[in-house]
Order: sequence, then structure tokens, then C-alpha cells
Amino acid sequence: MPTVPADRLMEIAKALLQAAGASSEEAATVARYNIGANLVGHDSHGIILIPTYIERIKAGHIVPGAPWVITQETATTAVIDGNWGFGYVVTDRAMRHAIEKAKNQNVAAATVFRQSHIGRLASYPLLAAQEGMIAIITADSGRSAKAVAPFGGAKARLGTNPI
Repeated sequence: MPTVPADRLMEIAKALLQAAGASSEEAATVARYNIGANLVGHDSHGIILIPTYIERIKAGHIVPGAPWVITQETATTAVIDGNWGFGYVVTDRAMRHAIEKAKNQNVAAATVFRQSHIGRLASYPLLAAQEGMIAIITADSGRSAKAVAPFGGAKARLGTNPI
């Protein structure tokens, strides 16, 4: 199997995403997280997902350019509506927002709704670690089918969030 340099994969991913309607900033963020997943050996969340995202854009399940809106906020919390934008973009911004809050208040929490796939979860707490902080992140399955039956249930109704 040929080896493709990471910078070349970034160029390819960005070009494909922009051709599908993503802005250059959105494409760069998605590509950075996807290729980052490949570089740490998490190939299931790497560049292999780009065609899936293009299909989701076509189906209206990912909305390029979707507004990032804080619907509720306190000094330590934020509730963010991603408006079905790229999950990577929405979550990156939400994590950075929470980090800034934590710098001022020593603790912070953010919750996001209506966003698409966010990729490799481990990527986001690393943003906090770079600031000398810790972070916990969980995710639901968004528009995807629910995968887990509740205790005693026979039909899947819940996402895979472990908390």
C-alpha cells in the first residue's frame, strides 16, 4: 500500500470538502482532525470518512456554513446550537470557548446540540491539555440511528454516550 504524506492528504481532503460546499476554514478544520486521527493510528476516523461527509452534505445532514449559536450561557457554562454544521468545527470552537471560561473561573462546561459527526473524541481534551487543563468529552449519535437499548428494553433508543 502506498504511503501518502500527511500534508498531501490535507490538500486532498480540503479540496474535496471545498468542492462539496465547505468553506476553506471548515475544510481545513475537518481535514486537520481527520488526518490527525490517521497520524495517531485511528484510521477509522481519518481521511476514510471524507466521502461519507460529502454524502452527508448532499443529503443535508451536514450544513456547510451553519451558524454556531450560544443559546444559553453563564460564567462557567454554555449551551451551543451547531445548526447541523461540521461537528469538528462546532466542537473545536465549543472546546476553545470552554477553555477560555475555565481560565477565568477554574471550571467550565459546554454542551452542544445539532451537530454532525465529531470524529476522534480524544482530539478535543488534548486542546485543554495544551492549556494545562483536563477535559472530559462524550458524544451522542446525532442524526445516526440509536445503537443501544435501555436497561430492560428490546429496542435501541439511546446513543453510545457512556455517561
